[in-house]
Amino acid sequence: MEDEKIVQLIWDRNENGINELSEKYDRYCFCISERIVHDEEDAKECVNDTWLRTWNTIPPSRPSVLSTFLAKIVRNLSLNRYRDMHALKRGGNSVNIAIEELNECITDGKTVEKDMEYKLLTESIEDFLWKQTKRKRTVFLKRYFYVMDIKEIAEELDIKEGTVKSILSRMRKELAVWLEKEAVV
Repeated sequence: MEDEKIVQLIWDRNENGINELSEKYDRYCFCISERIVHDEEDAKECVNDTWLRTWNTIPPSRPSVLSTFLAKIVRNLSLNRYRDMHALKRGGNSVNIAIEELNECITDGKTVEKDMEYKLLTESIEDFLWKQTKRKRTVFLKRYFYVMDIKEIAEELDIKEGTVKSILSRMRKELAVWLEKEAVV
């Protein structure tokens, strides 16, 4: 079923919309979640929570790109689940490493607390990404949105791990300068 029809079913409060959503996007959302939580059962729970969150968000929201809308929801739910499960643990895993790498450019050890600041930050990062080449943007999103390992990115894009590391390092530096110039951080 087309995304517009699925969104319309949910908008009309027709529960078949969730069934169609699950049928079409279950594997996609599961892959995103499992990559973050590294646990099949937790990933399944996050995906189920994604359907509920989607039901509660549409309306009033009407996503123009359903896959991106769902990816944001499942990613945030999975990150929250991961943080809850590993609140006392810090260090050597890919999720913490990816978040810490990005935090170096975004904050000075402070958290972004207000919705407007968060929105401004998000818009600024999106602007930065759209000014990059498709390859650089893809590497960045695979690392920091989909939380993929460097090795996984290199294999998927058929490039060397060192190239991925180099692209990410340069982009973090460029992003830090960009955000400073935009007066976001």
